[in-house]
Amino acid sequence: MPAVSKGDGMRGLAVFISDIRNCKSKEAEIKRINKELANIRSKFKGDKALDGYSKKKYVCKLLFIFLLGHDIDFGHMEAVNLLSSNKYTEKQIGYLFISVLVNSNSDLIRLINNGIKNDLTSRNPTFMNLALHCIANVGSREMAEAFASQIPSILVAGDTMDSVKQSAALCLLRLNRTSPDLVPMGEWTARVVHLLNDQHLGVVTAAASLITTLAQKSPEDFKTSISLAVARLSRIVTSASIDLQDYTYYFVAAPWLSVKLLRLLQCYTPPEDAALRSRLTECLETILNKAQEPPKSKKVQHSNAKNAVLFEAIALIIHHDSEPTLLVRACNQLGQFLQHRETNLRYLALESMCTLASSEFSHEAVKTHIDTVINALKTERDVSVRQRAVDLLYAMCDRSNAKQIVAEMLSYLENADYSIREEIVLKVAILAEKYAVDYTWYVDTILNLIRMAGDYVSEEVWYRVIQIVINRDEVQGYAAKTVFEALQSPACHENLLKVGGYILGEFGNLIAGDSRSSPLVQFDLLHSKFHLCSVPTRALLLSAYIKFINLFPEVKTTIQEVLRSDSQLRNADVELQQRAIEYLRLSCIASTDILATVLEEMPPFPERESSILAKLKRKKGPSNLPDVDDTRWNGNGNVEHSENAEGTNKVNPASSPSLMADLLPTNRPRPASSSPTMLSAGTMGSAHPFTDLLNLSSTPSAGASLLVDVLSDSSSPASLDVSEENFSRFVCKNNGVIFENQLLQIGLKSEYRQNLGRMYVFFGNKTSTQFLSFSSSVTKALTVPSPQLNIHAKPVDPTVEGGAQLQQILNIECVSDFTDAPVLDIQFRYGGALQNIAVKLPVMLNKFFQPTEMTSEDFFQRWKQLGVPQQEVQTIFKARHPMDTDVTNAKILGFGVALLDGVDPNPTNFVGSGVIHTKSTQVGCLLRLEPNGQAEMYRLTLRTSRESVSQRLCDLLSDQF
Repeated sequence: MPAVSKGDGMRGLAVFISDIRNCKSKEAEIKRINKELANIRSKFKGDKALDGYSKKKYVCKLLFIFLLGHDIDFGHMEAVNLLSSNKYTEKQIGYLFISVLVNSNSDLIRLINNGIKNDLTSRNPTFMNLALHCIANVGSREMAEAFASQIPSILVAGDTMDSVKQSAALCLLRLNRTSPDLVPMGEWTARVVHLLNDQHLGVVTAAASLITTLAQKSPEDFKTSISLAVARLSRIVTSASIDLQDYTYYFVAAPWLSVKLLRLLQCYTPPEDAALRSRLTECLETILNKAQEPPKSKKVQHSNAKNAVLFEAIALIIHHDSEPTLLVRACNQLGQFLQHRETNLRYLALESMCTLASSEFSHEAVKTHIDTVINALKTERDVSVRQRAVDLLYAMCDRSNAKQIVAEMLSYLENADYSIREEIVLKVAILAEKYAVDYTWYVDTILNLIRMAGDYVSEEVWYRVIQIVINRDEVQGYAAKTVFEALQSPACHENLLKVGGYILGEFGNLIAGDSRSSPLVQFDLLHSKFHLCSVPTRALLLSAYIKFINLFPEVKTTIQEVLRSDSQLRNADVELQQRAIEYLRLSCIASTDILATVLEEMPPFPERESSILAKLKRKKGPSNLPDVDDTRWNGNGNVEHSENAEGTNKVNPASSPSLMADLLPTNRPRPASSSPTMLSAGTMGSAHPFTDLLNLSSTPSAGASLLVDVLSDSSSPASLDVSEENFSRFVCKNNGVIFENQLLQIGLKSEYRQNLGRMYVFFGNKTSTQFLSFSSSVTKALTVPSPQLNIHAKPVDPTVEGGAQLQQILNIECVSDFTDAPVLDIQFRYGGALQNIAVKLPVMLNKFFQPTEMTSEDFFQRWKQLGVPQQEVQTIFKARHPMDTDVTNAKILGFGVALLDGVDPNPTNFVGSGVIHTKSTQVGCLLRLEPNGQAEMYRLTLRTSRESVSQRLCDLLSDQF
């Protein structure tokens, strides 16, 4: 930048500023400013032409007056005239004035654009930088229209100076953010990627920001940036700090550039090239290793820069979710930060571990830090850190630690900050329901929840407990007894009274045999709290009273007297008055048989998505396209799913309606109509206390049944090229991105139990333009003689807003063993053009495994029983990936079988067992994997009771090693 000469000091400006600062009052300041404005106006209107110095000085004064908060309505033309000056200081002041005071609707825009165009073509790097800075600062659509096509050519020109390249890259980034539709994609896109190889790190840093933004918009156009970014990152992390002296910040080599490159790599899936992938893994391992080194400086700037790179590297490891070793190392590194004295590091560690907890590979590693997280919940002084601790406990919860985590969250709830109590209540309710081994514990937990934080227990929570009690015969008596005892407290919360009134009205007869809870005692207990309740609760209690008349004829007279009282028949509230009159008449004129029919026990509710999850999602805000795993295997081989497994049909921040259908849409729980269901109750069996948790017995919407025999002859084969690029990645995992192009990203989350499954398909619109006429349907892959898979696809919204997401739920039933996977056909209109996409869905036979634990004796006995040659399939193959024991363990568990330790005489071998569940039959499976580390070979042997199953499972599993 040119030096400012001594004559450019603008003494008049300095005197004016001094006068303003010396003013004793606001009135004196305004008087001085008005005097100066009059003087400047007269100078601009005078006959004598002003020289460049005077124009600059007066324009500076106007700018200072504007910054003091006063309106400026003249001087714009003089500022524009300064753009034509050949002096740097005058041109600089002109651009500064325009950037601050000129709006995009000004009549002077054309003149300004001409001045900018002259400077851009001048090839004077100083003037070009000023012009580019002005374009970026104003960032108007008019400027984007004028210069969006010219700036890329400046950026990639071979003779452009480095400082100008930096400014051009950042200017183009600004225009892309304000007017993305005006930034053309052309030949320059391939050339701009090579700026990552530029010798000037300032240019690389600016280019990395630009390429990251453009790659999010059009990933395919910038896919070549992966190799260049990895190469540049490798050179940075392996270099000594003195090698990059100008870009070393407190002994950390180019931290900002490293962060930008790591963010760029998060726009893509892991590199397919093995050498490139290995180099990237080395980079990430180096960053993790450097985090363990003693600090080279005690200054906070050093640790901040070092940790910025570390956390971005961990974010990339989580995003790829493909290297178990790195994921576990990242988890251990974050675990060290959980007890760091710096609050921000503890916060960031908890936040990152929430995501790690949902990964199949690192969930167990995260669980090892449960005591530290619980301690943080109790001792942290910062409420935001405590909230992240609650989130992490929720994320790491599974069947093995559910009772401990729920107990700790309940304990913390009594002293929790008011701002997060409702969220904790929702999470405790979800965890208690999801991981309930027996429902007596669930009922106790929810009643405890209401007792401790009744004001924060939303209607969704007590609706849900009523639905579960009604649907489970085995818990109804215990629930009635428990709420009866809870209601005896002199001060019980109104929500507890609602639950008690409803449950006693339905199942009070189950405890009426005990004299301590006789019908009259139950009624007196409820009615003693009647006058302390709100109108909706009183209405519910009146309904409980009429139910009592049906259950207990001996209290009929007592209840009729209550209903006849003036406080009921002449109640000011119309709802209570109407109920009292109608219930009284019903009890008087109806026969016992009619009463029994009208007031019969509520029928079971259809299992639907929990409205508690919807409540939590509304509170936490919509998430991005899924990058965390909501399904994971616990020690017993059961599938568990977390909050994100229950989603909305359309995830859009602007949407205000409920994210999913509420369990009960009115103020009182109501039964659903007993319409026929898709699958019979017998289909579900009784393997899990949550009957039909996957919602497979819910009724499809009338007139729009999407039940598709996806493998039957009735469906025509897909005419499009079916995308199978990421199919094999899902053999041993249940979540991730299955398809992505420049317009659309498709993510999956899946959960399976026995022969039933549910898949959540997330469609992400990556553009800023609506998708219209959007449709998604499931078809077969190949024609087969009989239906082997049934898939019920819920309909989706036909419009997907720009940047928004859409969710579709697929309910899956395995009828018999199968080979071919179904295909998801997607159609939509983008920019008037019809888009057709076909993606092979990762629904494989191994998804219907139920892990089976066996002793060594049982295993080899069964192994001999399956000794018929047709029942065994064996293959020997070369290892495609590094032979790591932990990775192999994780893949076999992810495949679905139980890993049997100590069964094989050779400890290096892997032995597993499981049962494939279909609707028609069950197929037992035993597998044995024998690695040969020296030869880098594997021998895989599978024995099942069905030859076709053995071959299919062998093909699927052998591709994973």
